Amino acid sequence: MPFDQLGLSAPVLQAVTEAGYEEPTPIQAEAIPLVLEGKDVIGASQTGTGKTAAFALPSLSKIEPLGKPQILVLEPTRELADQVAEQFIAYGKHTSLKVALLYGGVGYGKQDEQLKAGADIIVACPGRLIDHFYRTTVRFGALKVLILDEVDRMLDMGFLPQVRKIINICPWNNEEQTRQTLFFSATMPPVIKGFAEWCLTDPSSVEIARAEVASTVSHAFYPVAMTQRDGLLLGLLEKTDFDSVMVFTRTRKEADTVTAMLNEVEALKGKVTAMHSDIRQSDRMKALKGFKDGQFKVLVATDVAARGIDISGVTHVINYRVPENAEDYVHRIGRTGRAKQEGDAFTLLTADELDYATSVECFLEKKIERKKLEGFDYEYTAMLDDSPIKSFKKKKRGGSSRRKRR
Repeated sequence: MPFDQLGLSAPVLQAVTEAGYEEPTPIQAEAIPLVLEGKDVIGASQTGTGKTAAFALPSLSKIEPLGKPQILVLEPTRELADQVAEQFIAYGKHTSLKVALLYGGVGYGKQDEQLKAGADIIVACPGRLIDHFYRTTVRFGALKVLILDEVDRMLDMGFLPQVRKIINICPWNNEEQTRQTLFFSATMPPVIKGFAEWCLTDPSSVEIARAEVASTVSHAFYPVAMTQRDGLLLGLLEKTDFDSVMVFTRTRKEADTVTAMLNEVEALKGKVTAMHSDIRQSDRMKALKGFKDGQFKVLVATDVAARGIDISGVTHVINYRVPENAEDYVHRIGRTGRAKQEGDAFTLLTADELDYATSVECFLEKKIERKKLEGFDYEYTAMLDDSPIKSFKKKKRGGSSRRKRR
């Protein structure tokens, strides 16, 4: 069913046509009619399936300019909030509806101005939204649609108590007013299912297949001794023909260290940037924009950048360490191979990470090829043996087991 048969308003449909969209994605085709009918919706869908449009297009079609918040979207991170606000502005450009973007780490001035101007749509992170409520700069008496996006990520980041507080200050369904609630999450652990039952009324479920990696992505584990992780990363970048690379680390400190190391390489000077939660918001947005525009060729990031941020054209993803959560691997790798384009996913693998690697393979239901970088001067590690590896817990006693392997 094409977009013009889904029941969207004429101004929203015009914006969709101008954006070049022709056919809705599966979650859009299923969710849009339900939202337009006024039903509460639980959408299980991961990054890259078009879920923002699945809730933004019908929500925009349901309201007229009022100058008071009618749509509230909660996001777990500033980058996601910024991205979603941009999409609401783009989809609503022919509607005269106004959008306010609220998140922490920056001053209140611009946000206060957006609210005073009469915002019909608010896209916000939970903490800053609560601040505005207590400052009496925002109220929700006219709210019609509440959208909770990336709820599992909010759970991971400890935001559910704040989200629960926000829901409690929003209008509940009663004889005078009906609040529609839309709930989107990539995964649905029991605590989130219970949360959904509390805040939704007789919801309809839309489930798109669990997080999967595009078939156009090639995967490889690169076994290496722990002391040579940095050297192998440099070697991979030197011998890989890439347009843009995302390097994922586990910690913010690690991201800074890797960024500094890569910026010392002559061929990469000025082309590497970092993005994580310790960096000022303005600098994070500059890093993201610079990477999208091609100013930076390498973006070193923690998982804050792996979930939900729309970055197209990434040719390679490198995991500096194997992620501890197998699903995080899927979200990281989802940055490449998008829109049926080919992509490569390299993961540096050390002996202490074998269990994590096994979890990734079990989650993907496939064996990932182990590779060696040609010409790299490897130090010996049992990971480089061709025979199956059974355990890394016991070390051989006696003579030195270290030798060069080429």
